[in-house]
Amino acid sequence: MHPFKRLSLQGLTLATLLAAGQAHATNGYFAHGYGIKALGIGGVGIALPQDALAAATNPAGMALVGDRIDLGLTWFNPDRDVTLRNTAGGSGALDGRYDGNDTEHFFIPEFGYNRVVSDQVTLGVSVYGNGGMNTDYKNGIPYFNGTGSRTGIDYAQLIVAPTATWRLNERNVIGLSLNLAYQRFEARGLQNFDNPFFSASPGKVTDNGHDNSYGAGLRLGWIGQVNDAVTLGATYQTKTYMSKFDKYRGLFAEGGDIDIPANYGVGIAIKTTPRLTIAADVQRILYSDVDAIGNLSLSNLFAGNAVGSANGPGFGWQDVTVFKLGAQYAYSDSLTLRAGYDHSSQPIRRSETLFNILAPGVVQDHVTLGATWTLQNKAELSFFFAHAFSERVSGSGSIPAAPFGGGEADLRMNQNALGIAYGWKL
Repeated sequence: MHPFKRLSLQGLTLATLLAAGQAHATNGYFAHGYGIKALGIGGVGIALPQDALAAATNPAGMALVGDRIDLGLTWFNPDRDVTLRNTAGGSGALDGRYDGNDTEHFFIPEFGYNRVVSDQVTLGVSVYGNGGMNTDYKNGIPYFNGTGSRTGIDYAQLIVAPTATWRLNERNVIGLSLNLAYQRFEARGLQNFDNPFFSASPGKVTDNGHDNSYGAGLRLGWIGQVNDAVTLGATYQTKTYMSKFDKYRGLFAEGGDIDIPANYGVGIAIKTTPRLTIAADVQRILYSDVDAIGNLSLSNLFAGNAVGSANGPGFGWQDVTVFKLGAQYAYSDSLTLRAGYDHSSQPIRRSETLFNILAPGVVQDHVTLGATWTLQNKAELSFFFAHAFSERVSGSGSIPAAPFGGGEADLRMNQNALGIAYGWKL
């Protein structure tokens, strides 16, 4: 028996839950992929499942990965800043670059388990960081507090996804995941909005420590084998309805409610040669359907909708479309190489950059590399590296003259990530 098989499933899941830190992302605030193997091939996975994290992308994929356990850890390093210009009535008194990187290293765990129950049914669970945001401006942002105190947010999501699949026939499988979600949030340095003029619930806006939120949703999936070379896939995730952040009910629209957006996608995998597979996914993420994310910020505020109210300001994010393309090459029986590219449309409007100083998820283009080495005991050691190129969104009408004195906020971010996973067949 493999020595790691003696670890209990319950213990591994608990350890992953406890270790989950700030899960950051690249496509808006969603990760560009899930599972170390998928992360190395541009996040592609709707029609190309490779491990027991497959349910995070398409639950039907668990039908095709067999009996296995996968453990992984990703180091994530975002670089984010804002440049203020033409501020304070044109005097430039607040102009300058503000660095949001006082916290810059994050570690994101993952865990997957899958078991083939019969020729038609599999059962498993995938545990992963779905996404999140973090900014840490050590010297503050003047529009959020007047004291130069630390400003930023810490927002993380963890999904535990029990999954079942059913084989309909030789070529078609379907899957269903129950997404049990946990969120953690903290805001600091937003004192300028913590008053009756701006907030529907003063005292519930900032510096209240971490708060927790829980909820559930569903993800459905299908994979079909067209022929020996071509595989197709499709998936849909419902909105995940979350409990409210009571400590921050004066900050988020609808009294602290921030659900996880619905999303859907289609994918194709083509085995062009016995060793080379080309795969692609297209995904749509419906950020605008969650008020705390999609509501316009300043226009809502100046229309009389206070922060935290039913129609209160959000971050003004648009829905995004994501294109993923990857290649996988079996260099030998023991070494598989991967590369990929991921492009997302821009979620942040130029007019919405002021509030998004807290959430500058502007990167759009990512390149990835990955590899899996099969060890002598048949276990697998996988790696990936991803770089999100520097992207800037220059504000246009982003800082209103009243009450903020006018000017513009320009957001910039790039990212690097490196991950390792160990997996084995049961």
